[in-house]
Amino acid sequence: MSLDPDDSRPPYQQVSSSLRASILTKKPGFETGDKLPSGPELAKHFGVARGTVDKALDLLRQEGLIVTRQGSGSFVRERTSRPVGLRPHLEAAFEQKHVTLDFAGFSSETLHNALVEPLDKVRSGRLAPESIAVRLLLPDTAAPMAVPVLVDGLQDEAALRERARDIALTNAKGIAHSVEVLAELGLVQSASVEVKVHRASSLFKLYILNRAEAFFGFYPLRERTVSIDGNSHTFFDVTGKDTTLFHHAVGPDDSSLGSQYVQQAQTWFDSVWSTIAYERQL
Repeated sequence: MSLDPDDSRPPYQQVSSSLRASILTKKPGFETGDKLPSGPELAKHFGVARGTVDKALDLLRQEGLIVTRQGSGSFVRERTSRPVGLRPHLEAAFEQKHVTLDFAGFSSETLHNALVEPLDKVRSGRLAPESIAVRLLLPDTAAPMAVPVLVDGLQDEAALRERARDIALTNAKGIAHSVEVLAELGLVQSASVEVKVHRASSLFKLYILNRAEAFFGFYPLRERTVSIDGNSHTFFDVTGKDTTLFHHAVGPDDSSLGSQYVQQAQTWFDSVWSTIAYERQL
C-alpha cells in the first residue's frame, strides 16, 4: 500500500483506493472481521496527515466496506448481499494477473463507463494485468421483445428495437476497442472481448468479476418518450442507471452463501453462453 506520485487524485482518495483494493481482494489483515491499522499507523504508512486518513476511512464507511466501533477501531465489514457501486470493485479486479469479466444485461452502457478508470490505469502503467477476457451476453433485438414496447397496447415497434441495438452495439464496440488495444500496444499479453446474443428479454443485469464476485440487480421499468426520425414514440423501457446492485463474494469455503451465489451465477452464465446464445459481430 503506497501512494502513486503520478496519480492526480487527492491523497485521501488514493488512500481509500489502496485500502479498498486490499479489502476487496481479501489481503491478509483485510478480510471480513479484521481490524484495520489505527489512524496514526495508517498516516505514518502512507506518509500523510491524520485528517487525510480520516477522510479516506469516511469514504469506506459510506461504501459499507468498514464499520467503526467507538473505542475499538475500524473493522472490515461483511459485504454479502448489500447494495454496492461497481466501479471500485472493477478497479480492484484489475489488480489481479488474469482478469475475467462476464456481463449479462440489456446493454453494456454502465459497464463501458465503469471501465474507463481501470483501463486508463492500465494504459498509464499503474495497473498491470497479464490478460483481460470480457464476455458480453446481450438480447437479440432482431425479433419482438418484452421491452422496449409501446405503451399503447404493448405493441412491438421495430424502430425502438433498432435504437436499443444501436445503444448496445455502440457500447460493446467501445469496450472491445478499449480492451483489445491494450494488447496491440503491448500493455497486456492478451486481451479479448466476445459478444453473444440470445432471444430472451433482459430484465436484470449480472456482472461476474474474476469468478470471485457477482453483482446482481433488477432493471426498473419506466415510461418514456423519444423522437426517432421525426416520429414520437411513448414506450416502456428498462432503466439501467436506476438499478441497485447487490454484491456477493466468494467466502472462506464452498458452503458459504457468497461462494454458492457466485458459483451458481457463473454456472447460469456459462450455461446460457454455451447453449442458446450465438455470436454477434460488432
